Amino acid sequence: MFDWIQNKTELQLLKEKYCKLMKKSYQLALSDKKKSDALNLEAKQLLSKIKDYEAEKEIAS
Repeated sequence: MFDWIQNKTELQLLKEKYCKLMKKSYQLALSDKKKSDALNLEAKQLLSKIKDYEAEKEIAS
C-alpha cells in the first residue's frame, strides 16, 4: 500500500537513470547526433555499473 514511500535501492536508482538517459539520447538523435552519442556513451557506462553491481549481488548470495 505504501510502496511509493519506500526508499529505492541503489540498483533501482541506477536503472531509472539509465532509462532516462536512453530516452533522452533517442530523442536527441533526431536533431543532434553529437549530444545523442554523448548521452548514449554515458548510458553505456551506467549499464556496465549496473551489470557489475548485479554480479556482486549475485556472488554475495
